Amino acid sequence: MKYIITESQLDKIIFKYLDNQDFIIKRMNSGNVTYFVNSEGDGFVDSLIKYYRSGECVMSFELIDEIAGFFSMEFNSSKYVIARWVGNTLDSRVKEIITR
Repeated sequence: MKYIITESQLDKIIFKYLDNQDFIIKRMNSGNVTYFVNSEGDGFVDSLIKYYRSGECVMSFELIDEIAGFFSMEFNSSKYVIARWVGNTLDSRVKEIITR
């Protein structure tokens, strides 16, 4: 059986998946940099996502690849969905996406 899922429905599913990852959100430099880590002991270097107040979002290649593989998406599409989730989570606008 085949199902047709709209882009917005897929976004909601991926957002829910990312919400359930229980990322810990930390801030530094008076809130100019926000970063997402897996555990309390992780620091800036260990972060999977970094968001700079200027609108720049740096994501780990591994996280993007995980989303792409799990949801059978293209790498670039996964990157943009994660950026929308970051923007939604932080109530900010992501202007530029960088992978590392």
